[in-house]
Amino acid sequence: MADSSDEETAGLFDEPEGFYQPEKQPTFVTHRTLNGNELRLRLVGHNALWGHLLWNAGRTLADYLESHSSTLYENKTVLELGAGAGLPSLLCSIRGAKQVVVTDYPDAELIENLRYNIEHCPLLPMPPNVAAEGYLWGAPTSSLTSHLPKAEGEGRFDLLILADLLFNHSEHRKLLSSVQQMLKRTPEAQALVFFTPYRPWLLEKDLAFFELARGGGFAVEKIFEKVMEKVMFEEDPGDELLRRTVFGYSLRWSAECLQS
Repeated sequence: MADSSDEETAGLFDEPEGFYQPEKQPTFVTHRTLNGNELRLRLVGHNALWGHLLWNAGRTLADYLESHSSTLYENKTVLELGAGAGLPSLLCSIRGAKQVVVTDYPDAELIENLRYNIEHCPLLPMPPNVAAEGYLWGAPTSSLTSHLPKAEGEGRFDLLILADLLFNHSEHRKLLSSVQQMLKRTPEAQALVFFTPYRPWLLEKDLAFFELARGGGFAVEKIFEKVMEKVMFEEDPGDELLRRTVFGYSLRWSAECLQS
């Protein structure tokens, strides 16, 4: 005969139905290049760092890079920070960059996903001229510079790509430190910073990055603005026009820094 206490506690420590949410699976998105090719990218199922989305700035910057390949990166070295799925980096690799290093926060799932997109991109040259690494902004850069060709004695990159990173206001100084460490000290070298103010009421904090950059030795120039057809997050508050707009800026070393 079963003890009544056993009956009372039966199932007490069972998790209720639906307690454990199923792990979100990776999704796939496509991007059509300006010359008609189609890139299929895998996104992580979910990520606290927002790597599970393909952002408007990434798509728009990819088009910009494709349109300006000859002047921006053909036969040059490229570094992308906070890359997510890595679309702009893949475009640079396909369209003639000498070497591309694509990075994101050193989360195993994010970096494995970047490497998956590299391995499953049939348009890349063979052998591939793009490598993925985990990287914390402001940290030592030896893991990144190890991929540079031996002839790149300065150990820096011709072009840096920053797409939709400015929302992380507390990390602006570390992000700028990485730009300072990694951008070649030449008049031609530049960092492209594209972003959308998804939280319009914080636009001034987004733009504060550029004031920080000016104080850190860079000349800042606005080079691009495009209004997208629709917002990424329809339920979000704030000025809809701003939430649909992608802004693009160029950072180059100031004349004073180049002379020092």
